Amino acid sequence: MKRPIGWKMLSKQTAPNALHNSSARFDRPKCDEDTRVEVNSELMNWIQDRDAPQRLLCITGAAGAGKSALQQTLAESCTKSDILAAGFFFSAVDSTRNNSSTIATTIAYQIGLCNQALRQYIGAAIEHDQHIFSRELKTQMDVLIVRPVQRLRSLGFNPNHLPQYVIIIDGLDECQGERHQAGVLSIVKQCLLDNDLPFRIVIASRPEWAIRSALEPGGYLHGIAYHLRLSDNYDASADIRRYLWRRLRDIGSRSSDPRARSPLWPSQDVIEMLVKAASGQFVYAATVVKYVSERHSSPVDKLQVLTTWTSTQHHQARPFETLDILYSGILRTARAEYEAVDTNSGRDFLLLLAAHHFNAVNGIGDHTTSTAQYSAATFDSILNLEEGAFVNLISDLRSLVTLESQKFLYHGGAAHTVLRFYHLSFSEFMNTPSRSRDVFVSPEEICAFVAKCCLRNISRHSLESREFSVI
Repeated sequence: MKRPIGWKMLSKQTAPNALHNSSARFDRPKCDEDTRVEVNSELMNWIQDRDAPQRLLCITGAAGAGKSALQQTLAESCTKSDILAAGFFFSAVDSTRNNSSTIATTIAYQIGLCNQALRQYIGAAIEHDQHIFSRELKTQMDVLIVRPVQRLRSLGFNPNHLPQYVIIIDGLDECQGERHQAGVLSIVKQCLLDNDLPFRIVIASRPEWAIRSALEPGGYLHGIAYHLRLSDNYDASADIRRYLWRRLRDIGSRSSDPRARSPLWPSQDVIEMLVKAASGQFVYAATVVKYVSERHSSPVDKLQVLTTWTSTQHHQARPFETLDILYSGILRTARAEYEAVDTNSGRDFLLLLAAHHFNAVNGIGDHTTSTAQYSAATFDSILNLEEGAFVNLISDLRSLVTLESQKFLYHGGAAHTVLRFYHLSFSEFMNTPSRSRDVFVSPEEICAFVAKCCLRNISRHSLESREFSVI
């Protein structure tokens, strides 16, 4: 039996690489056995509770927190339970899924595969309007998904009885352009939620502007979405410890190096050092395992490289290349967005960020006090920046840095906002020129910049004092 022309047209307008089981995603992350048990259980409990008031769950977390691994594991669990309706996994490095142009068609195609009646209605809608693929995204979602499901309902079929009802969208932050990211969220609300379609939707993203502003108080998803803050609510250290121990022992057991097969390798001290360096981020642990598992040398030697790594000793071996690419991409994107704003014209984003990072991590303040770190606002003042400049500076870096309240003795114990960088691996990246490369700013440049700003402040205050005395 020949397929209807509409359905055949739809199959050519999808993004196969975005599917959870696509062969293009050959190195897709996945939660290791006995890891993320608590959060995986929470996700499945929410999905299976059809009476839960919220039908949208948003997972946010820092870069490398394991969001995609959770989503992949969730997709596979839902597939086994026959409840996965559709999935779309964005990727910044894949042109077929780094934008929102095919998200409606790809989801519609998968939903149609789940139900023959839906497949017929979707195909008929395309035959009726064969230019539907050039319409705006909201129209595509409405014509290809909303109306076919509503048609089922009008004919007496209860769509709530659809066995496949979970839609997973991963890596929203990897969709090009904040406007398009916000558009996807808005369309999910307007089309899938407001029309009361029988789907549970799980979206994962770094806490960038689009999803952050939608979820925070006053945002259009606040209260509507079940918000799971992965970096804040779950300490992954125990899971990372189990993951590292299991994977490294497995690598050792398959190695030809007798040192790696020893029950004493890796040592507990090394494991604990790696857990601490990971700072709760699975991306670090996964990068360690990936590097150590390379076959061209002994895993013992590879792990030794990691534990004694310095930029001068290993300028050719780049054990954290995966992290470096991740961090470099985030910084370059944030720099482009920041320096494109007229009020920031002429400002060096990387220099300002490096200065704030130096203040937050190493401290530029008075080392005789309990803290050498200035508050973010005070440091902005030192840099001759307007009030609140630090907030704009990190606007596109919320996956790497957050704002935190801290008390300062030199302010009479009052609480002030400071910048806190999520994990040690990012600080190491920022401080190592062979890793950060074209986004590296040296300590000498930072100190010279801060000193120049201080001298400018002194000159300005001296001039103001002279003008005041004349008056």
